[in-house]
Amino acid sequence: MIIAVMKVRHPREKRVPLIPSTVAKLVKLGAEVVIESGLGMSCRFTDEAYQEAGATIGASREDMLKRADIILRLRKPPKDEVILMKKGCIHVSYLDPFNEADLVDTLKDAWASAISLEMIPRTTVAQKMDVLSSQANLGGYAAVTLAAEQLDRVFPMMTTPAGTIKPAQVFIIGVGVAGLQAIATAKRLGARVEAFDTRPVVEEQVKSLGAKFVTVDLGETGQTKDGYAKALTPEQMALQKEGMAKACARADVVITTAQLFGRPAPRIIDHTILAQMRPGSVIIDMAVETGGNVEGSEVDTIVEVEGVKILGIANLPGRVATTASQMYSANLGSFIEHFWDKENKVLTVDQDDEIMQGALITHNGEIVSKMYKNIMNK
Repeated sequence: MIIAVMKVRHPREKRVPLIPSTVAKLVKLGAEVVIESGLGMSCRFTDEAYQEAGATIGASREDMLKRADIILRLRKPPKDEVILMKKGCIHVSYLDPFNEADLVDTLKDAWASAISLEMIPRTTVAQKMDVLSSQANLGGYAAVTLAAEQLDRVFPMMTTPAGTIKPAQVFIIGVGVAGLQAIATAKRLGARVEAFDTRPVVEEQVKSLGAKFVTVDLGETGQTKDGYAKALTPEQMALQKEGMAKACARADVVITTAQLFGRPAPRIIDHTILAQMRPGSVIIDMAVETGGNVEGSEVDTIVEVEGVKILGIANLPGRVATTASQMYSANLGSFIEHFWDKENKVLTVDQDDEIMQGALITHNGEIVSKMYKNIMNK
């Protein structure tokens, strides 16, 4: 099978979908890997490095799209490229399907087998191909380093001849993969860390990292079978804001990570909370690309409200692009290997497999994802 790997054309994206070491693994499986010239240059992977790993350089982007049996990308495809793909092509990338209904319909009409990597279920078997977790992990790290850069004081306690400097206070809202890494990174930098999540089950994880878990009695909450936080009622949201306001008021840095799968991010910090925070404090809104957790946050902008800096920087994993590319590439390679028929040297679209059931959106001219159809009322 011909696997085409497309160069990212987003102006602010430095990550790449596949690195040479993963190419070598795919070639060893029996795949013919074709890359677009310059694929890895943003992370200093040369065309020669890909060729040494066994890839060939495509004649043109259009030719690659027309010939490929499998297309691998980082970001979702433009619709004008989908129509160039041959019938039955397997397309693997982020798709953002709940916000891209027209694109999903285009993939369906093109008879593409469209695999949305963010829909891979969070199971033990799927861990090694879970792009959401791998990238969120790096996003949590990048959020803390960005906050440290913007804060006008140091993170660790320092004992100096001029006196003792108290450590910075960091408050993490949302203790998923990103939140846990943010806690760990802030602790490594010497900050005092508090964290909150609607799921009481994560309290032990927070404490194991040396942070304090902020308890707010919200009544019955929990998480979905995939580990996502369930949406709160309006009454629970009010209680949460009241409890978080106190933690925000004593924090130098607040990092919000709260997102709801397939829906806009919840607004959890409003102007009332901002007004209680110390001037010079910094907020990193990690959910800015899905609507934002913080009132006033804007994508790729630093906004100051009541003396508080609000950073809504998109694509935080892209700030550590080489590492993010290594992890994304490994995830892709694991996904391909999991479904690879070694005898016939082809990728099988096994709809009986739980992972494929979760990630496959369109196949054989139809929308096949049950979750997508339920949420979109298809």
